[in-house]
Amino acid sequence: MNTLSLAADPTATASPDVILVIDADPSLGRALVSHLCLDGYQAILAQSANNARLLATQRPLAAVVLGDLESPRLSLDVLEEIRCASAPASPWDPAVPVLIVSPRTEELDLARAFDAGADDFMARPARYVELRARLRAVLRRVHPSDKRSRSLRVGPLEIDTTSRKVSLGGTPIELRRLEYELLVELASAPDRVFSKDELLRSVWGYSSSVTTRTVDSHASRLRRKLEVAGERWIVNLWGHGYRLI
Repeated sequence: MNTLSLAADPTATASPDVILVIDADPSLGRALVSHLCLDGYQAILAQSANNARLLATQRPLAAVVLGDLESPRLSLDVLEEIRCASAPASPWDPAVPVLIVSPRTEELDLARAFDAGADDFMARPARYVELRARLRAVLRRVHPSDKRSRSLRVGPLEIDTTSRKVSLGGTPIELRRLEYELLVELASAPDRVFSKDELLRSVWGYSSSVTTRTVDSHASRLRRKLEVAGERWIVNLWGHGYRLI
């Protein structure tokens, strides 16, 4: 974790919601919380799953940064618990964005995290500047500026950008937040090929090129969900990027 002092982020906006950092390592967790607070965000630290559940009952959460807990399985358990929260007594909002920060970065680890519902994934130790950029992108998606038209239609594919609902031939398609944002971006110009760097800037909020398989992972899951009618909607043009077919 980069522990150098950073200037306050002028784009951070005051919010009653907080960013919950979950990490069993007190030094890394406190450093991240300190940086976020310096940048104008409200952030709190939980050093265990039980502590995280308690804090989640006390304030609405804008986002969760989920680091290492006592075991890799426990971190995934917490993520799955957040995404499956439906009981009235649950402390979690299942729609809260979750950014995973993990030392386990094999492809299978990334796949498990995204399958469990992660919105993004970073290798540990994480550079704070990059982590902040990803959080800002997540928070912009939670409170988007209403610049797009109310609906997008590409053949039988319809996207209602007000309700954030997607249907294919009248059949509802359930998408996670980043899958939805990626689909909206591709559908905004269905005949155009979007490069990975372009998608990382527009959907994930990166300001420069980075090495990550985030776009590929989300595009793969989005493709599978849109193949319910047997048609292939997301096309990967190797060396160029992605487009809708």
